[in-house]
Amino acid sequence: MRGLYFEEFDDGMEIKHAFTRTVTEMDNVLFTSLTMNVAPIHLDEEYSRKNLPQGQRLFNSLYIAALVGGMIVPELTFQTTIGNLGYEKMTFPAPVFHGDTIRAESTILKKRESKSRTDAGIVWFEHRGYNQRDELIHLCHRTGMMMKKPAEDAAG
Repeated sequence: MRGLYFEEFDDGMEIKHAFTRTVTEMDNVLFTSLTMNVAPIHLDEEYSRKNLPQGQRLFNSLYIAALVGGMIVPELTFQTTIGNLGYEKMTFPAPVFHGDTIRAESTILKKRESKSRTDAGIVWFEHRGYNQRDELIHLCHRTGMMMKKPAEDAAG
């Protein structure tokens, strides 16, 4: 299994990623604790019940960004990426709660040859996360450097 080489991406290409994940209280508490985020909106049920319009704890948004970012790997970048160049946009239009099931989709916004590397190209991605109600819960625009096909693969 591998992701796509630079030549295999097309502007406007749409990908619905295969993996889904139901997020749990443990995921939220562990990630929030490991990253030293002490915000009670993630950790304190009583605080959240009394102070948040949703009346419950919110999932840590950076966990959601990382989860969606991981879900895209098998179909797009597994063993074909050189690395991320940057994130231009990152939004969280709807909250995520314990028990939500997350899925991901991607669109290839554009691509171009690398100016500094003959073995690579640059791809602009839009990644989107949705919950089980098909509500958009995460959107990001990311730029990545992708490998070109090795000479032995390009010939065949």
